[in-house]
Parts: sequence; C-alpha cells; structure tokens
Amino acid sequence: MFRRKIYRSLQDWKNESKGKTALLIEGARRIGKSTVAEEFAKREYKSYILIDFAFASRAVQDLFLDLSDLGYFFMQLQLAYGVQLHERDSLIIFDEVQFNPRARQAVKRLVADGRYDYLETGSLISIHKNVKDILIPSEERKLQMHPMDFEEFLWALGDEATVPLLGQFLESKKPLGQELNRKLLRSFRLYMLLGGMPQAIAEYLESNNLERVDRVKRDIISLYEEDFYKIDIKGRISALFDAIPNELNKHSKSYQISSVLPDKRKADLSEELAELIASKTVLPSYNLSDPNVGLSASWRSDNFRLYCADTGLLISLMFKDKGFTENIIYQRLLTDHLPANLGVVYENVLAQMLVVKGYKLYYHTYYDAERKRNFEIDFIIAKGTKIIPIEVKSSNYRTHTSLDRFCEKYSGRVAQKIVIHTKDLGFFDGTLYLPIYLSILL
Repeated sequence: MFRRKIYRSLQDWKNESKGKTALLIEGARRIGKSTVAEEFAKREYKSYILIDFAFASRAVQDLFLDLSDLGYFFMQLQLAYGVQLHERDSLIIFDEVQFNPRARQAVKRLVADGRYDYLETGSLISIHKNVKDILIPSEERKLQMHPMDFEEFLWALGDEATVPLLGQFLESKKPLGQELNRKLLRSFRLYMLLGGMPQAIAEYLESNNLERVDRVKRDIISLYEEDFYKIDIKGRISALFDAIPNELNKHSKSYQISSVLPDKRKADLSEELAELIASKTVLPSYNLSDPNVGLSASWRSDNFRLYCADTGLLISLMFKDKGFTENIIYQRLLTDHLPANLGVVYENVLAQMLVVKGYKLYYHTYYDAERKRNFEIDFIIAKGTKIIPIEVKSSNYRTHTSLDRFCEKYSGRVAQKIVIHTKDLGFFDGTLYLPIYLSILL
C-alpha cells in the first residue's frame, strides 16, 4: 500500500472518537478508500471484519434487516467471516456501503451499542440515490479523500525529503536555481501525466510504460462513465464529464452546457449536475460576483467551471479520440514540447492541489471599462482577513494584466498576488512567482 496522508486522520478519529462516532470516507472511485481502510484495520486493531456490500452474500446483507438482538447479529457476523471480534479493539468496515443503505442506517444503533468501531466507504456516484428512505445517522462523521497529491507521489517514488525542503525555500522566497527547478518540474510533469490514482502509479512503478498507464486511466474513466449511466441512462452526465477538457480550452466565463448538449440549459440539468459534482470525479469552481474575504457569500451557483478531480484522467480525456495515448505523446508532454494547450493542464492540477489543501475553488471575471475588455482571475483563496488572487501561466509569465488590474481595483482586500508558472521561485514588484510544484505548500 502507498503511504497516504489520510491515514493520520483515521488515527486521530480513532483516538478522539473512542467509539462514539462512525467514519464515512467520501471520495471518487479508485482513489484507494478501501485499501487504506483495510490497512488501518490491520495495523490499529486486534481484529476486523470487512463487509464488501458489492459482493456480500444475501445472508450477510439480510442481517441488517433486523437489529433487535445485537448479540445474535454479531455472532452471525463472526461466523460468516470466521473472525473473532474483541470489545473496543475490533473494527467493522462497511465497504461500498451504498449497496446496502440499511447498513448505513444501522450505524446509529451500532455506535450506541459501543462494542466496536465502524468505518464506511462508498462511491458517492450512487450513495445519494440510495438514502431517500433511510435515516442518515447523526453519529456518522465524514472524511474527504482525494487522489494522491504530489507529495504522496514522491513518497511512492521513495522521496520523503523534497517537499519539507521546498518549504524552506518558499519561506525565504529565494530561487532554487535553474538545474533544481528543471528537475522538480520534470518530476511534477510526470505526476501530472500519471495522475494520483494509485492503480496508475502502481502500473508506472511496475512497468515504466506510460502507454500501459494510460490504459489503466482509461479503464477508470470507463468505470466512471458506466456509473454515470446507471443514474442517467440518457448519457447526459457522461457527456458533461467527457467535455471538460474541451470546455476548459475554450476559456469561457463558465461551463457552457449548450455547447455540450445543444438543446439544454443549466436549469434543465440541475439534477444531473448535482449528481456529477456529488460523485467527486469533478471539481467545481464558482464565479465570485464580489471577491472579498467572505468568499462563500458571493459565488454564483449557475456560473461555474468544472475541472477533473485527477489531472492524469484529464490528460487521457484530452486524447480520448485515439484508441490509446502513445508513449511519444506522453514524452512530449513530459518535456513540454507537444503543440497542445498545456495551460489548462496546469490550471487543472492547481485546482486539484488547492482542493487537497482544503480550499474551495473560486474565480472572478470582470470588465475593465478603461481597456474595454473582460479579464479574469483563475483562482482566489482567502488568507485571514484578506484574499489572494492567483493567475496560472504556462508561458509569458511576466505579463499578467488581469492580475495587476484586479489588485489595483481591490487593493484594500489583497494580501498577496501570486503567479503560478514553470520558472524558478521569485518575488519582485510585489508579486510572488511560484513554480507549479510549490503550490502544494499554499
């Protein structure tokens, strides 16, 4: 198993909760929820039972229909799995819990009983569809899980020193030097190409073949699309997902539903959009009408952009018209020599890293009357009582008119302006120039 940051959060939950809450790990499929849950169980408890509701027998599924006698329930469960449970030292995992909503409802009773700890995992693609007739337990705490971030990727490569050392450079705002910057940028581009899906990274480490990695990513995309069709047989959710690279390349003010589904508007697909966002396969970024420290007070739900939750999947989507993405394309992307719009790739990976750090995604578009044109700020985050506007540049990083005009307009609100680029770390003329790999430390 790859080392994951969420493991520490699981330990914190166990130590703080002491059996008073269950924990639901939320996130898209194939990001490693089940793997980390079972590894946690093996290391932290004397024994555990993992119930995979996607494959559990009918006899096990039916146990959750009647919990009037918990002693009988636990006895049957232990016999079914051949595992002895130990009071206050055993964990029961409800894996793929969306396939048995009654088990999720049972958490209230089981937690109140207090004998064991309970961990749930499930795909949010369908988990919301299956809870309309059950009582969601208030004893259920939620924890968001994401694809592997850049630091976790480096850990998988055996590098645990780079990110802590980068923190020292960022604090000093001193350049790293061209050679080190090129080396780190190449590592980061490799991370972008592979993405943060554990299966994709494992395939790369095993085969060192980017073509085979691409097939793994395409399998995951196909899995997502199959799930989308389960809740929308007309294929509209799948179409919205597949169109993300094209929509980002247009640099429109917001995601244009009508360009994907010509006879539809956003209002017509509110339910489908909600399901797509709830699946955690995409990252929504909302347009701010009034960028201020209370960012959540001025965003518009009907004016948004969509990013892929995993940039590696985005790149495979970009070349979906081909049967597979050849190694030569990956090599050119890796060296930044492919004549494609890499700007949206960097924008997507920044969105991914900001979400991992706990930020919600917001952007801002505005009209400059003096220049008679529209400008935009790619991302805006809050820091204390101020805001930080961020512009992503894959080239020509010294020119950032949108950012400069924005900071003039809202000078009293801005704490720092940041340009994310592919050059070395620098700070001059009041602007922090941050190489893309350092954005993990924002």
